[in-house]
Amino acid sequence: MTVAVVVLTGLLGLVIGSFLNVVIWRVPRGESVVRPPSHCPGCDAEISPRDNVPVVSWLLLRGKCRHCGTRISARYPAVELLTAGLFAAMAAEIGWHAELPAYLYLVAVGVALAFIDLDCQRLPDALTLPSYAVGIVGLGVASAVHRDAWSIERALIGMAALFAFYFTVAMISPRGMGFGDVKLSGVLGLYLAWQGWDQLGVGAFAAFVVGGLAGVVLMAFAGAGRKTKVPFGPFMIIGALIGIFAGHPLGHLYTSTLH
Repeated sequence: MTVAVVVLTGLLGLVIGSFLNVVIWRVPRGESVVRPPSHCPGCDAEISPRDNVPVVSWLLLRGKCRHCGTRISARYPAVELLTAGLFAAMAAEIGWHAELPAYLYLVAVGVALAFIDLDCQRLPDALTLPSYAVGIVGLGVASAVHRDAWSIERALIGMAALFAFYFTVAMISPRGMGFGDVKLSGVLGLYLAWQGWDQLGVGAFAAFVVGGLAGVVLMAFAGAGRKTKVPFGPFMIIGALIGIFAGHPLGHLYTSTLH
């Protein structure tokens, strides 16, 4: 994996991040992500190509609409930069291999779902359910390229196992776990287990650790209480990323400590 490929993948992430801003806004509202073209929420003027360059346009316009001066949230370039950084990191981690497109898709849909969950406290089926097909096909092709049938078999086992775990938790405590989280869990289990059992275990466990730490911070500094609803989807996605990037060494460290 060369630096040039990582940089190019990061630039692709900027473009995808720009599109994800549209997805994050429109999908929860049941709107098309294709039509109408991007427009200012203040004056409804269509955004021209020169004003739609990721990050750069926002900086040049100083975060305002060219036509009416309506302020454009800094979250737009933040989503673009986050997606670019994760794309570059995933390229560096996975390498130029057949599974890379599938994992880049996971990053893209994960960013969109995380922000939608933060905004609306739900994970739309329009994004979650197709991710099963994309993941199975993408990782299945990668397994065929590598001539490694066990990887996709393990991925399917992990998908079913994590789905079953979250489903059980949701049945026991329906107020603490939404079914959108259950549907997302299978997707994450698929990708984590494709890499290995360590990644699956660490990724699943990390979601609850990160969620618990975030809850403590919210209670300590934001006045949240035990009944405060906090979307769990972002923590699941963060946990999955921890599993992908650090699952093997963390899993090895844990087993070495036990022995």
